[in-house]
Amino acid sequence: MPSPALAPEFWLLCGGTVGVLLSASLVTALLRWRTPDAQAHAVIDNLALRVKAWWWMAGVLGLAFALGRTAIIVLFGLMSFFALREFVTITATRRGDHRAIVAAFFLVLPCQYVLIYMNWHGLFAIFIPVVVFLIMPILSALSSDTTGFLQRCAGLQWALMICVFCLSHVPALLMLPVSGFEGRNLLLIAFLVIVVQGSDVLQYVWGKLIGRTQIAPRLSPSKTLEGLVGGVASATALGAALWWITPCGSPLKAALIAFVIALMGFLGGLVMSAIKRDRAIKDWGQMIEGHGGMLDRLDSVLFAAPIFFHITRYCWVA
Repeated sequence: MPSPALAPEFWLLCGGTVGVLLSASLVTALLRWRTPDAQAHAVIDNLALRVKAWWWMAGVLGLAFALGRTAIIVLFGLMSFFALREFVTITATRRGDHRAIVAAFFLVLPCQYVLIYMNWHGLFAIFIPVVVFLIMPILSALSSDTTGFLQRCAGLQWALMICVFCLSHVPALLMLPVSGFEGRNLLLIAFLVIVVQGSDVLQYVWGKLIGRTQIAPRLSPSKTLEGLVGGVASATALGAALWWITPCGSPLKAALIAFVIALMGFLGGLVMSAIKRDRAIKDWGQMIEGHGGMLDRLDSVLFAAPIFFHITRYCWVA
């Protein structure tokens, strides 16, 4: 597969991303300089941490893009590993689940990404939802520990579905034989990540600027209706502007897809917030300064990725 890193679109995206991050860094510095109020500085400091984290994340993702297909698969495999560790940490488990947990980390997870590397779409699609779904409770049942058995099995199944199966749909975009788009599938990943993560950032910005009406105060007090509408609308416009890195053929089609995945990203964030509230935690971890854990940064992508994958497959794969 020719490397998309050599395509003009890749360099345009890199330049645009660097420009946006430079602008964000400059705006943050100006706000800190012009804001004497200590309370307002707390918000600006939080924004500065987010921008700093975005520099690191954009750099890592850009490097993986430049290195090509294998690097992307390895990168998302590692992200799944850290996300799975965070999820399992808050899940109710017992010693009897040891076999199942070891299998999840060191057998199921690598196998899922190897299937992507092998372009084995048929088994990729059913491996975790069907095969692993049946095997995991068997491994736990062999311990004869029935205390909280259903809850324990459900927690581990959810962890694998969310952290491995859903996230693996991002690099799985590389498997899709999109007619007329050969050698450019990494650009599909770029579109997904930019739109969904851009929607997150834009919802945060709009919420801080004009947010008044809370959507689900018990789940996520910071999410407002104004932030949602402004963020999703802005991300939809962003997707339309990026139509040229997709097989859509027109800004309108790209905008419709961007709207769907941005909305799914928001709803995914609500679901993951509900899990955190249930477990009485604020963040999934402290891995990324300014963002919390890996799952705090990936929650929207986890729900948007499978939808985007199947939209792409249905619309453009013969």
